[in-house]
Amino acid sequence: MSTEDQLKRGLIALGLILDRDTQRRLLDYIALIEKWNRVYNLTAIREPEKMVSHHLLDSLAVAPHLRAKRLLDVGSGAGLPGIPLALASPGTHVTLLDSNHKKAAFLNQAVTELKLNNAAVCSERVESWQAQNRFDVIISRAFSDMSEFVRSTRHLLAPGGTFAAMKGLHPYEEIDKLPPDCKVLQVLPLAIPGVEGARHLVLIGQDGQAGDA
Repeated sequence: MSTEDQLKRGLIALGLILDRDTQRRLLDYIALIEKWNRVYNLTAIREPEKMVSHHLLDSLAVAPHLRAKRLLDVGSGAGLPGIPLALASPGTHVTLLDSNHKKAAFLNQAVTELKLNNAAVCSERVESWQAQNRFDVIISRAFSDMSEFVRSTRHLLAPGGTFAAMKGLHPYEEIDKLPPDCKVLQVLPLAIPGVEGARHLVLIGQDGQAGDA
């Protein structure tokens, strides 16, 4: 099966409708990762078919559960999940944040080549970065610990905003260790076409200002 057909079938399974141009740009994106991977080692996944499932579809699976005008992808790395989300949701402005300068160089190149007018790149440490405007949704699939994710980014969350943590197995222990003023809004199991094993999206609000994602 071609990567084009794999992506089409995966989108149908996820219930997502994306036009042909967006699908082409998603495939252009993984081709760009593949090219840069030879020098920068952006991701351990090398096969384009596996990139479709484990990068594109894994990132896009969270799209129906997020509603944001401004989204921050923390520890974006190769642009995951931020770039697929920016391509799928042109009405959302996505900031891709990574302190690694080589990865930020790739992100800038990707934003330029993919003509992502609704995305920007920031190469700063999230703990000390101060954004001009705060974010409706802060997402990451790079943080290993949710409590650290919340603590290091909460100064960037807008009132009523939502933290979105992409996890594998249901993170019961991590949820128990969240700061006391945080509230788990939903833990959503995700079925990713072509990806074995559990995937979950944890949506977290702050007491007194929790809102829908």
